[in-house]
Amino acid sequence: MKITNEFAVNTPIERAWAVLTDLEGIAPCLPGAQLTGVDGDVYQGKVKVKVGPVISEFAGTAQFVEKDDARYRGVIDAKGRDARSAGNAAALVAAQLRPDGDRTLVSVDTDLRISGRLAQFGGGMIKEVSGKLLAQFVINLEAKLAAEETGRAAPAAEPAGTPAVSAARPEPEPVTAASAAAVATTSSTTAVEPTPVESPATTTLAEPAAEAEALDLLGIAGRSISKRLVPVLVGLVAVGAVIAWLVARR
Repeated sequence: MKITNEFAVNTPIERAWAVLTDLEGIAPCLPGAQLTGVDGDVYQGKVKVKVGPVISEFAGTAQFVEKDDARYRGVIDAKGRDARSAGNAAALVAAQLRPDGDRTLVSVDTDLRISGRLAQFGGGMIKEVSGKLLAQFVINLEAKLAAEETGRAAPAAEPAGTPAVSAARPEPEPVTAASAAAVATTSSTTAVEPTPVESPATTTLAEPAAEAEALDLLGIAGRSISKRLVPVLVGLVAVGAVIAWLVARR
């Protein structure tokens, strides 16, 4: 299944690329997602989702197959698994940044492959959830950029010898119909042909990532979903969140 998402970021392309390739800084912008480790060129993360009072966690990995700083383009091979519903998903995610005055336009082409109970969902449902997750990500990203801009503009007021206090990360805002509509989601048949990149040495996170707040599944997908499909939707949203989180790392 081919999915295309497009959105705009209100910052110049150089800064947008720098922010979007800072995985530790950008991961909290996606609801429910958390970076857990790096093993060579493989990034590990998890997604926490809840359905009513029940909270579940799902694991995912990603590996770069292309990253071009000069062209502002990146491609990631992502995989996710939902143990409860025995569903699997894999995706080749290609992102391209383009300048638009003082803004940056971001195009994301996803070649999604799903199996097991996840495959019961139609393309329309998958694209709807993907669009809403990306809309939430864009809202949080804009808040992060605004907070950083405010921090840079404020004059230093700390006396000598007093350690600086880092700005708190913005609280995620709820997805609304207006914000979801701001993200265009369409079918695409464009093939992705990634080029190999060198594998970096094994590294560890500078500090453990903060525990992510669970993604409210019913709040994203709506309460009209049939109860018998809830376990399947849990897996789908988890994989979708992993994919959207991975998009941020290009």
